[in-house]
Amino acid sequence: MAYDVRWRETGRGGTAAGMTEGYSDRELGAMMADLESDLVERKESLRGDSPARIREAVCAFANDLPDHRRPGVVPHFDSSAVRTATVGDLRVGRFMDEYLPAAVDAETLAANDRTAEERLAAAKMIVSVDEPVPTVAGVLVLGKQPQHFLPGAYVQFLRIAGREWGGEVLDEARCDGPVADLVSRVDDKLIAHNRTTVEFISSPTETRRSTYPLGALQQLVRNAVMHRAYDGTNAPVHVYWFDDRIEINSPGGPYGALTPENFGRPGVIDYRNPTLAEAMRVLGLVQRYGFGIPAARRELRAAGQSDPEFRIDAHWVHCTVRARPHSPAQTPRGWGTINATGQ
Repeated sequence: MAYDVRWRETGRGGTAAGMTEGYSDRELGAMMADLESDLVERKESLRGDSPARIREAVCAFANDLPDHRRPGVVPHFDSSAVRTATVGDLRVGRFMDEYLPAAVDAETLAANDRTAEERLAAAKMIVSVDEPVPTVAGVLVLGKQPQHFLPGAYVQFLRIAGREWGGEVLDEARCDGPVADLVSRVDDKLIAHNRTTVEFISSPTETRRSTYPLGALQQLVRNAVMHRAYDGTNAPVHVYWFDDRIEINSPGGPYGALTPENFGRPGVIDYRNPTLAEAMRVLGLVQRYGFGIPAARRELRAAGQSDPEFRIDAHWVHCTVRARPHSPAQTPRGWGTINATGQ
């Protein structure tokens, strides 16, 4: 997705609205594939002094010295082209069979005679029909080997014995592939290690409680995958599972309207990767924008557990989730434990 930066012009004798027409998807695609101009500003990331430079670009677009009378454009990184990839590197069949039916109702889809490339371009999986080059989002969502083009686009999972760094690694996994497969592989690890206690003495019926509410962990990991920085780093998302806590570390500091002070606050939302976010919504990996962290808090509180703890710095978002009291590592008398298979 590209920002459409609109402007107002000052006429003689006062200020008049100068709102201009936007761009078609094809025009935006061509602009993203072309060089910078007095209508296009390209940014690889919003780190360092980039936000200030974007503000400068917006001012320049507003001045409109060449008198284009059209909006200026600042493209997002996840809608930029991956020049080393081709459409052949995408799972186009999966896009047609799974993604489109989830994104578009059956009646509209049946009446639409667009080509596969036109549909890929409309979903921003390629730059444009005239420039059929996969975007970053296209590689992440549909890529046969996304990590070949974006080496850090995976989740590293470690189960560490004890509570301290340096403990024995009991299990590890590199969860990779297109985003739906990546998330599924992380889910498998979360389920496998989430022990459940069963109380069978103090009550006539069994009471089962997991160390963590699974839904909360899923929300937090998917939030990390969606909002992490994919540019300027080869680092993956890290999920470190200790006996007393889980630490989820996501590359990329706060973005846009988010700051260390307001991070996670309800209603404060911004999107580093809006095309990827939309794709994850279409695929059913997330329900609604901006509800991941509040949903995780709600599930943890319902289970009697503390809220997730966030620590934000310039390059990472660190999230810690504490295990519930009397987790299987400290099971009280009258309780037994079972694993993910119920044994």
